[in-house]
Order: sequence, then C-alpha cells, then structure tokens
Amino acid sequence: MPDFDRDQFILPADALEERFITAGGPGGQNVNKVATAVQLRVDTYRLGLTPYAFRKLRELAGTRMTSGGTLVIQAQRFRTQEANRQDARERLIDLIAKAHQRDPRRIATKPSKSAKAKRVDSKKARASVKQGRGKIQMD
Repeated sequence: MPDFDRDQFILPADALEERFITAGGPGGQNVNKVATAVQLRVDTYRLGLTPYAFRKLRELAGTRMTSGGTLVIQAQRFRTQEANRQDARERLIDLIAKAHQRDPRRIATKPSKSAKAKRVDSKKARASVKQGRGKIQMD
C-alpha cells in the first residue's frame, strides 16, 4: 500500500458536521458570550478508509469514537471560530495519517536452551531459600 499523502486526501463534506459551542477556561466574559470552540463530528464510514486503517483509527480514537462510528474532535485552543475549525480539521488529518501507518511485523522468538536452564536453576534456588523458612521438623 502506498504511503498516505496528507495533501492529496480530501475530507468529504457529507462526512463532516460542525457545531460551535462556548469554550471553557480563562477568557473573561468573551468565553461566556461567544461560541468559538468547535465540535467536529466525523462519520468515519463515509471517509472511505481501508479496513486496516479503519481498525487502527478506531483504536487511536479511543473514547472519542462513538459505537455508531462517529468520531468527535473538540477544538478550543484558539479565540476564533476559524482557527479552531482549522485546528480540528488538522487534528483529524493527523489521526487519519497515523491510522494509515502500518505497525512493524512482530517476529516471534524462542528462549535459548541456556536461558531456559538458567531460569529453572534460579527457580530451584529460590524454592530452596523459601523452603528453609518453613517450620523445623524434629525427627
């Protein structure tokens, strides 16, 4: 599979829904009056991702993805709607780019005979130490 190209990927407009909400945190009265924070809702089924990328996106999103496949990204870092809108879209693209990166294949390894023997010897030594702590038997 070719590498993911951030510049070539186009977010389908029908997959996105934006809501502007009031942001929390410092900012005085402006924060209470102006809805500058954006909540970007993305229907991940409409993004046209490969099955691998979709599974990885679901894993990366964690609690930000609903059971219905809607990804919710909330951006409130900036003071303007436009800046927060752009921030949310950038974060979405970053998440999709990470989802397209394949994990390196894991190669299963076996412990060597000497490693197994060393492990058994250490277990025996530990067992004898613990056995010495038991009750003393009078014969």
